[in-house]
Amino acid sequence: MTPRLRQDAIVRTLRRTGTSTVDALAAEVGASRRTVLRDICALRDEGFVIHSETGRGGGLQLDPQSVQRAARLSVAEVFALLISVAAMRAAGGLPFSGLADAGLAKIERSLPGDKLRDLRRMLDCLYVGTLSPLQDLSDLGAMDPALLPAFEPAFLECRPLRFRYRDAKGNETLREVEPQAMLILPPLWYLVSWDPARGDFRHFRMDRISAPEVTDGPTFRRRRVRFEDDVCPYADLPR
Repeated sequence: MTPRLRQDAIVRTLRRTGTSTVDALAAEVGASRRTVLRDICALRDEGFVIHSETGRGGGLQLDPQSVQRAARLSVAEVFALLISVAAMRAAGGLPFSGLADAGLAKIERSLPGDKLRDLRRMLDCLYVGTLSPLQDLSDLGAMDPALLPAFEPAFLECRPLRFRYRDAKGNETLREVEPQAMLILPPLWYLVSWDPARGDFRHFRMDRISAPEVTDGPTFRRRRVRFEDDVCPYADLPR
């Protein structure tokens, strides 16, 4: 369990039980007392108010109000929310768009300055359009959950992305590309990349990508991606 997942589990346990001991939390998350104590310190540093009482009947208590004050969302998590709203809006399926935009704006304002800058840089790579009604969707599948977390270092640090790709005929190949943009044509999502092996741009359906991983290879340069007139950047969409 990663520190982030472990700390989230500690918060959930304290919310559920009201009071807990370090030993009980250690057993809950499968970690040592020392690790849990470090996690408690990290949570306090992020704004969670966790009271500690010694003696019989004592333990750790979480101030319920602090949960509302501490927004522990990563850039990738906020980005996932934003692109979901963008996709629904493009598909005409966002009946409460005003409330959704207001809520997302509050989340954005809660981010530290460095994370907000990273989020804006990722949004600059997002484009939305309308899918052709002639597109065959009979083989539409689920996207690998590891894909979005891999996008953060790939796009922000300009690092190559390696993955296995299954084409329309079912043939699978290993690809290593330079991610340049994300294209949403609901319900299809594409990763637009420069393919050094082919010397050209390639569109990869995200539901056909598996086992994505960011490589340790040299960073790449940004390239201007040309889209059709009916595809627009996310920044130009009403928000």
